[in-house]
Amino acid sequence: MKRIFKMSWFLLLLSLSLFLISNAVAQETGSIKIESAAVCENIVDREPAGTGTSFSVTVGKLCFFTKIVGAENPIEITHVWYFGDTERARVTLPVKANTWRTYSSKVLQAHEIGAWHVDLLGPAGEVLETVEFEVVQ
Repeated sequence: MKRIFKMSWFLLLLSLSLFLISNAVAQETGSIKIESAAVCENIVDREPAGTGTSFSVTVGKLCFFTKIVGAENPIEITHVWYFGDTERARVTLPVKANTWRTYSSKVLQAHEIGAWHVDLLGPAGEVLETVEFEVVQ
């Protein structure tokens, strides 16, 4: 009987711990929203400048701007740059407030002409948004 009682307490504590952990993760990630995400040529006054879906390779460098709202606690997001299906860069960025703007950049090589996309990953590695663009001659 004591053994069943101890096992019941153990299962109750384990269930409570798992509930608290899953609730904390849900609070951390469940309420964030992507207010804007854009590929652009530059960032000016904390805003994207020269946004588009097609860019000349001669621009030299592109930025991926992200504005996140609703983060209740500090989190990290990740920008993953792809040329075709090949990952070319992965940048982890902090989100330190309820409303947060951030960006990453990618220097273009002369031969990287074609279809690109950037995946915006949430704290658990989930894809929150994908932005497609092309680099032309």
